[in-house]
Amino acid sequence: MEVGNEMTGIEELGSAIGSVAERVGPSVVGIGERWRGGCGVVIAQDRVVTNAHNVGDDGATVLIGGATSEARLVGVDADGDVAVLEVPTGDAPALALGSSADPSIGTPVISLGRASDGGIRATLGFVSSTDRAFRGPRGRRVSGAIEHTAPAAPGSSGGPVVGLDGTLIGLNTNRLDNGFYLALPAGAGLAERLAALGRGDSPKRRRLGVGLAPAHAARRMRRAVGLPERDGALVMSVEDGSPAANAGIAQGDLIVGIGGHPVRDADDLFEALAGEGALSVALVRGTDERTVEVAA
Repeated sequence: MEVGNEMTGIEELGSAIGSVAERVGPSVVGIGERWRGGCGVVIAQDRVVTNAHNVGDDGATVLIGGATSEARLVGVDADGDVAVLEVPTGDAPALALGSSADPSIGTPVISLGRASDGGIRATLGFVSSTDRAFRGPRGRRVSGAIEHTAPAAPGSSGGPVVGLDGTLIGLNTNRLDNGFYLALPAGAGLAERLAALGRGDSPKRRRLGVGLAPAHAARRMRRAVGLPERDGALVMSVEDGSPAANAGIAQGDLIVGIGGHPVRDADDLFEALAGEGALSVALVRGTDERTVEVAA
């Protein structure tokens, strides 16, 4: 490879990154005080999307166009780690969502966020894996994430990952080890979710209000106290006043079934909690089995 041609390619790539940062940068907002909470993306007039873990029950402070405003929480999917805020967006352009097809491994991507002084930060990377999974803020498994290598500084969650044409590919969500990052894919599925959240239609999911031990730890702890090993979700804590507490579920109980469906681990439990209404929960307390009714 000739050095001149190689430098030309690098210069062209650098120019493309700069062009995307200039075009997409005005759509990237800061969430929280002094850009420390996270980032968000303008997706429509007066609508911003960010991660659910960046916002409070009522909303968040948003820094956009050099001004700070209090944003109202319109809709939130805490288990899917995405939220829509209402805040004046002024002349900030809405960023177009990507296509229904997820990017393939090797696709070049640019991650954008806000630096501590409010300026735009843009970094280059590549899609390193697809269909990854992570745990949402409340422990539910979120699948379909895109893994990429574009460096993202602390406070970049909720910021955009875009293609070289500036189209939104995903929202940064989790920082992994060794320089890898996860992003929620911005395909048709996310577009439908954001449209519902923008209308105030937050998904309703039942919750027990318990903290769980990992399945392998549950088996080990039961074995340590002389109890037979058994698949299930071991309750490590119970929130005061929660549906679980009101139903009599206690620390140390092993949840083995919900609504007639077996529970082998936390993922089975979250799957069984989808929907609304009361549930029958099958428990093992020590060696005794019992069933309790949990209100919606």
